[in-house]
Amino acid sequence: MKILVIDDDPSVRKFISTALKKENYTVLEAENGKEGLKKLQEERDITIIITDLIMPEKEGIETIMEVRKLNPSIKIMAISGGGKVGPENFLLLADAVGANATLKKPFSSQELIMSLRLME
Repeated sequence: MKILVIDDDPSVRKFISTALKKENYTVLEAENGKEGLKKLQEERDITIIITDLIMPEKEGIETIMEVRKLNPSIKIMAISGGGKVGPENFLLLADAVGANATLKKPFSSQELIMSLRLME
């Protein structure tokens, strides 16, 4: 199973990628939604996207909406630490625009894997 991780924070991307690789997932990374959408069009066998919501270039809500147009069957997990307003508002919005699951930062690798398994 191939997973695309989209997050502008390199340490978060590394944490998620490492946790997923330990579980034998194939992982691709992108630092923003624009780069993530490009990778999605290049790699047709991506089955799950894990995306942050607050990023430069193209933020997560917009990315989720575009992915839904391109590939309605792909699974999407939205993650957010929320910035100034707190993650709940952003995660609710992500859910409303088509995310299959949401996860509030910070989260443990066990929480990540459990949420992922519920989506498969």
